[in-house]
This record gives sequence, C-alpha cells and structure tokens, in this order.
Amino acid sequence: MYIVKDRNGSEMKLALEGRLDTLTAPKLEDCLNAEFPGLTDLVFDMKDIEYVSSAGLRVLLMAQKKMNAQGGMKVVNVNDTVMEIFELTGFADLLNIE
Repeated sequence: MYIVKDRNGSEMKLALEGRLDTLTAPKLEDCLNAEFPGLTDLVFDMKDIEYVSSAGLRVLLMAQKKMNAQGGMKVVNVNDTVMEIFELTGFADLLNIE
C-alpha cells in the first residue's frame, strides 16, 4: 500500500493506494500516530484502495475514535467493493463516507 500524505496545518488528507490489510495496516497506523497531535480534520481518499481487511477496519476505527475527540474525519472516493465491505461490517454507519 502507498500513502500520499498532504498536511496543511491542522488538516490532513491521506490518499491510499493498494490493499489495506494485515501487512499494510501497521504502516498506516504508524503514519497516523505520528500525525495525530494538533490534527483537527482528517480525510482518507480511498479512490485507489482495492481491499480492506479487518486489520484495516481496526485502524480506521481507531482513527475515527481519535478524531471524534479532536475534530472530524471523513472517507471519500470509496469504490463499490470497499463500500460493500463497509456495509457488511457496519462501518458504513460508523464512518462519515462521502
């Protein structure tokens, strides 16, 4: 998975590419943990994500909980395959998906 980070002060957009799974979720989690201080707006651009596993869902949930306490988070450009995963797992109701 590739992560393209664009931070502007307290706002950050992460464009993700590839698979968000057991092998790549720790990379995203490390990136987020380094960036959380001072962050008020977080956007995940998932246009190029092919698959999200339970490990990836865990990282998204952790990010959502953290951002609920210090600002807002949204997920954009979700393809049909990933949206189906979000719907089947109930994450469609937990995440702000646009």
